[in-house]
Amino acid sequence: MVKRLLIANRGEIACRIIRTARRMGVETIAVFSDADAGALHVRMADGAVHIGPSPASESYLDGAKIIAAAKESGADAIHPGFGFLSENAQFAQAVMDAGLTWVGPDPASIEAMGLKDAAKRLMADAGVPVTPGYMGEDQSLDRLISAADEIGYPVLIKAVAGGGGKGMRRVERKEDFAAALESCKREAKAAFGDDRVLIEKYITRPRHIEVQVFGDRNGNVVHLFERDCSVQRRHQKVIEEAPAPGMDAATREAICAAAVRAAQAVDYVGAGTVEFIADASDGLRADRVWFMEMNTRLQVEHPVTEEITGVDLVEWQLRIAAGEHLPKSQEDLRFSGWSVEARLYAEDPARDFMPSTGRLEIFDLPEGVRVETGVEQGDAITSFYDPMIAKLIATGETREQAVDRLRAACEAVAIYPVKTNAAFLARVLGNAEFRAGGVDTGFIERHGEALTRSGEPSAQVLELAAQSFLPEGQGPWQRLVGFRMNAEQRREVRMRYDGRLISVALPQEPPSPLEGEGMGMRGALSPPHQPGYMRKLSTPLIRPLRGHLLPQGEKGSMPQAPRIIRRTPHQTLIAHLGEIFAFTTDHTEATHSASAGDGVITAPIPGKISAITAQEGQAVAKGDTLLILEAMKMEYTLSAPFDGAVEEVTAAVGDQVTEGAVLVRIGEEGR
Repeated sequence: MVKRLLIANRGEIACRIIRTARRMGVETIAVFSDADAGALHVRMADGAVHIGPSPASESYLDGAKIIAAAKESGADAIHPGFGFLSENAQFAQAVMDAGLTWVGPDPASIEAMGLKDAAKRLMADAGVPVTPGYMGEDQSLDRLISAADEIGYPVLIKAVAGGGGKGMRRVERKEDFAAALESCKREAKAAFGDDRVLIEKYITRPRHIEVQVFGDRNGNVVHLFERDCSVQRRHQKVIEEAPAPGMDAATREAICAAAVRAAQAVDYVGAGTVEFIADASDGLRADRVWFMEMNTRLQVEHPVTEEITGVDLVEWQLRIAAGEHLPKSQEDLRFSGWSVEARLYAEDPARDFMPSTGRLEIFDLPEGVRVETGVEQGDAITSFYDPMIAKLIATGETREQAVDRLRAACEAVAIYPVKTNAAFLARVLGNAEFRAGGVDTGFIERHGEALTRSGEPSAQVLELAAQSFLPEGQGPWQRLVGFRMNAEQRREVRMRYDGRLISVALPQEPPSPLEGEGMGMRGALSPPHQPGYMRKLSTPLIRPLRGHLLPQGEKGSMPQAPRIIRRTPHQTLIAHLGEIFAFTTDHTEATHSASAGDGVITAPIPGKISAITAQEGQAVAKGDTLLILEAMKMEYTLSAPFDGAVEEVTAAVGDQVTEGAVLVRIGEEGR
């Protein structure tokens, strides 16, 4: 068995491998770049080696540095995880040549499946059904157009060396073929250094079905059943589940047997995934499923297979790498229940899924589901690596139960100030078509804005925000503000949301002996900011200011109760249905300036410095503008709290600052 394992990866997969290795008594060595010096996988491992600057090309993709790190640390094996160098045959061979154990398939198997055209020819020879298409050596425009005509439009142009959705173009008409081909070849050349393409028939209602396979060095190959990965965005998987919805026993037997033949054709050793494309226009049928490609590594979505089979796939990888037989035969493998995984990304769906970076000031993931992550609260999301920050996996006896649990988990995610796709995932899981099992690779594109829109705060959220801004310490007499005989008593709270000034009128509630205080606000003994708290909220009056009216939420829904995740005198953050709603008091500027009696001006909320008018040594009068902070699409003018002189300016224009950061120091005249 491996004694000391170097993990040539980072993030959640590195942490995942470390957990299994630790359980098996295997020591682990992490590698890290400059950006990951304090990362979770580094903190979890038994040892760690620095391998270079932050860009992956200078660290995680530098095979020589990784092998040197293994030698330096005394590791006897290398696990590549997924991505980076996991499917690089040259790196695998270099690891073996260095006398180290490679936890993965043989380089020859990686190479055989690395080029899509050669792999498809190999699969066809092995009796594995392949998609109708052209994989010839003649790459001239005329020959490729002729092939597309023979196949019939629509067709898919795919880079021979492609992967991850790159080098792929769908063409609907012959007139568009030449331009699409040129674009595809450019992208393929830049991404893979190889601009050769193949042409495939485009399936109009495609399902992405894949089969987990495992082989050992004794010629044994088994499958661990199928997964469905059809919910994709730009060819990137978003939701994965096992088993595949709508899969009957006959089709399962056919597709899994084909996957085993594919693995046997390349003498496969270790964990691999054989991917198929299915024409789901008439349901799943064995004669409408074709080989697409093989991933010669562990997949991101492997946890759903583990959940339904009870198999630890990383443990199997380590045992097979050590030369052991497969722990189970095909007859011993069974599955039960249903498991669904969602990829939680640091991105903003409302802004075309633009990646979001920054420090995770709040990082609250749900309980009751399996969570795979490589970050903790306080860690930073950088622009150097993939924006996936966690995987949430829910399992149940039925698909409906698993989907419900995962949807609730996505709605319970609370992360700030980094944007995430949690609400988007919850909407996918709540979509009627998805819940009916009607998934295909065009699902997200069909539903578009209904899934990606940024939600508006509900009536519950608005009332909770308004309550949070009420003055502390209000007794029963102070709460009777505006009392009139025979009239409903209401208290109006003005606040800002998304650059809008809104007013919420809260009904006066009679004092109760059961009332208490929590987080500086009054409420029932189970305060409304706590998870799981439910009560019937009276609908607040929402008075639109400046022409804006906030919607009251969708009818018929039974959402989780909103909860306060952070409250300061000037800002309240509320988590609801996977989104974070940030409210500020309408008097943020005045309150903040007045509180700066010691001359220390701090940031009232996280934001960006857009302008600075103060200079060191400058005389200022009370109320003079010192700087402007931009946050949540609003500008906050921070002013001098008294007459004096600027002693220090600690910020610069363009700086991203956190709440409470010291920006300016003012000295009072006469001190």
